[in-house]
Amino acid sequence: MAFDLPLGPVMLDLEGDTALTVGDKKRLQHPLVGGVILFSRNYAHRDQLGALTRQIHALRSPPLLVAVDQEGGRVQRFRHGFTSLPCAREYGELYDQDPAAGLETAHRMAAIMASELMTVGVDLSFAPVLDVAQAASEVIGDRAFHSDPHVVSRLADAFVSGMGEAGMAAVGKHFPGHGGVSGDSHICLPCDHRTLTDLQTCDLVPYRDLVDRLGGVMTAHVLFDAVDEHTPTYSRRWINDVLRGELGFTGVVFSDDLMMQGADTVHDIVDRARTALDAGCNMLLVCNDLSSVDRILSSLQAPMDLLSYEWWSNLRQPVA
Repeated sequence: MAFDLPLGPVMLDLEGDTALTVGDKKRLQHPLVGGVILFSRNYAHRDQLGALTRQIHALRSPPLLVAVDQEGGRVQRFRHGFTSLPCAREYGELYDQDPAAGLETAHRMAAIMASELMTVGVDLSFAPVLDVAQAASEVIGDRAFHSDPHVVSRLADAFVSGMGEAGMAAVGKHFPGHGGVSGDSHICLPCDHRTLTDLQTCDLVPYRDLVDRLGGVMTAHVLFDAVDEHTPTYSRRWINDVLRGELGFTGVVFSDDLMMQGADTVHDIVDRARTALDAGCNMLLVCNDLSSVDRILSSLQAPMDLLSYEWWSNLRQPVA
């Protein structure tokens, strides 16, 4: 019988590759856990993946969220047996030739992506990427739809509609934008020196346009030093004042992986978790370091208002 526990604020990966270990089951039943993120190593074939997600969902009531990065292009965790998805730039290039065809293709491929995942029990794909492509950004590159923020909004809107048509909520990333820096936040802390006014006319445009259509937003590990001394994951200025206040976002705020080098402005992992929650993040990704997950689960005291299933329910009620 599944444990009756509200969803907690930690999303973690698994110790086991293609099936849950005893350690996995123990962690996933911890009250602070709310979800699981899967990687390529967790996938052998579709039947195996479906069995794994059923195992995960059966542990808790309400069931834990199961997520993956399945954007397309170079970020597609499940490949064999799944449709090969184009990178976001291809939709933008098609849009430049034929706007209607670009929008229709983005909608159709997003619907295929979401439908295939939901068939095997995956609740969320962290998509679409809302970053605006700029020459400086090598790490985002072809993951961005376009260099024009208004075109990014149009293509992302079509993509979100396709996901919603299939029954999956969209999670836009990486707020407020990763497209203006050359550094990769997996291995360094990129710094973007633009002002908030600069960002409002560029990177924030897709968030403003899609604010009522996103179930979630994922923060960027980028320092915008002209706006705040803290990166968005640790910043009340960015999350509460800009995202929730100025833009009016009411969905779930996910941190990007707290084990990335860009998150190391707060050095201790438990302090990272506490600081991100205090800043306004609702779900914390902690990936590929289960010892750090265990430290968080044994040390963190989360406010009870973060442990409410109703808070997460819009992730299972997408906007088509």
